[in-house]
Amino acid sequence: MTSTDPMVTAQWLKEHINAPDVCVVDASWVPPWMPDAGDGVSRSLYKEAHIPGAVFFDIDEIADTDSSLPHMLPSPEKFSSRVRKMGLGDGKTIVVYDRSGFMASARVWWMFRFMGHADVKVLDGGWNAWVEAGGAVEDMEPVLSERHHTVRVQNHLLKTFDQMQSAVKDDTTLILDARPAGRFAGNAPEPRPGLSSGHMPGSQSLPATSLVNSDGTLKSEAELREALAPFKANQEIVATCGSGVSAAIILLAFQRIGRNDVALYDGSWSEWAEKCPNDIATA
Repeated sequence: MTSTDPMVTAQWLKEHINAPDVCVVDASWVPPWMPDAGDGVSRSLYKEAHIPGAVFFDIDEIADTDSSLPHMLPSPEKFSSRVRKMGLGDGKTIVVYDRSGFMASARVWWMFRFMGHADVKVLDGGWNAWVEAGGAVEDMEPVLSERHHTVRVQNHLLKTFDQMQSAVKDDTTLILDARPAGRFAGNAPEPRPGLSSGHMPGSQSLPATSLVNSDGTLKSEAELREALAPFKANQEIVATCGSGVSAAIILLAFQRIGRNDVALYDGSWSEWAEKCPNDIATA
């Protein structure tokens, strides 16, 4: 599949789901502060019902589990090992969905892109769109066959803490924060205990929710061009959020309008607020 649009519709997936080169990934994830959160909740939902042939991708397990920060990127070796066993290898078109529109699926989309797998898409509207389109569901897990997966790390799509310390002092880098406006301004609490709200100095607020329609689909190219017009095309752009999940929606939005070089700060606010408690801006 060669389209530069990062999204596919439920109708497209219905028409291509049996194609030998299409693999479907269920990246459903429940944030730990949600009332229905708990160990294994997302996997249980997957086992109850999923898109036929879909494999389950756990962003908390396919991660750097030695880090104190949530779901940080795993090493290329760990990523390749896990996805190879899931049959997500070279030459496959990977379609990712979740049950919250496309928050976690956007993260997984970015992970595959960072690891060099360019042919990866997000199901627009996620699980709800699939069900509403009359898509089939099943509860049987697929029989998996390993497939070779080649990692070609795309370092320009990732920013580290050290790089962000420099970026906040560099007026050529635009930092866009996907968290809700209240948390960005510092007048609404962070959901993670012990973290102050506020934002990185010089960053600008671009809530991920402003890029999404009420039905959980990404806004159209025309709408996104208008929404993103204030941000200079010649600036380096980095997206951040609470823990590197909803920031990926900003990357999806820019990709839809043809810009594929926006980076993601993996540690995001969970790391910045912990390491730089005296370098937090408010209002």
